[in-house]
Amino acid sequence: MEDIITIALVDDDALIVSLLKDFLGNQENMEVCYTADSGEILKEKLATDSALPDVMVLDLNMPGINGVEVTEFLKQNYPSIRVILMTSHYKRSFMGFMLKTGVSAFLPKGISPVQLVEIINEVYDKGFYFMDDQLGVLREQISHKSPKPTLIEKNKLTEREVEVLKLICFQKTAKEIAEKLFIAPRTVEGHKNNLFIKTEARNIAGLVIYAIQNNYIEPNEIPLI
Repeated sequence: MEDIITIALVDDDALIVSLLKDFLGNQENMEVCYTADSGEILKEKLATDSALPDVMVLDLNMPGINGVEVTEFLKQNYPSIRVILMTSHYKRSFMGFMLKTGVSAFLPKGISPVQLVEIINEVYDKGFYFMDDQLGVLREQISHKSPKPTLIEKNKLTEREVEVLKLICFQKTAKEIAEKLFIAPRTVEGHKNNLFIKTEARNIAGLVIYAIQNNYIEPNEIPLI
């Protein structure tokens, strides 16, 4: 049985929220658990609701507590929520903020609802989503000639961890990695947790950057989405 992805919508545009709630709610594997029209209301809902959403679609430009402040609040207090940040003032240069705060995706508001559904599924399965232009920025800004950090022996990656790291960079899910390496999905999650600890990455995007900087993969090997 396919997992049900629970979604929270946070936007001060009531029409957008209403349309997205209806559209996403009609998807077989999605459920909109709640909506909020401001950061203040969102904080109240998070404090009172026992179940947290899997994915949050968050507007960047809101009055009061804006999307930037909400994102920082979420990452400090509710790191399990995967945040999709949307804005009508999209710039690919904002990608640095995405990587720094651990936002799972950064999107222009002009994308179609159908594409948003695909992105939500990607974010739920893999932890992040890069648009093609963002991936280009990543490739431009991170040189494969970057110096390799000196790692103490206890942080050295095992051969299996390197295999898992590469497959994560190739956007494989835990299930796909397990099938590829003939191991259990739970074992994959264990290796992934070890990777986060050893690399000190905060999210999947951080693992990708680590792999490039330490010459485990070349920037041009990262597949386009």
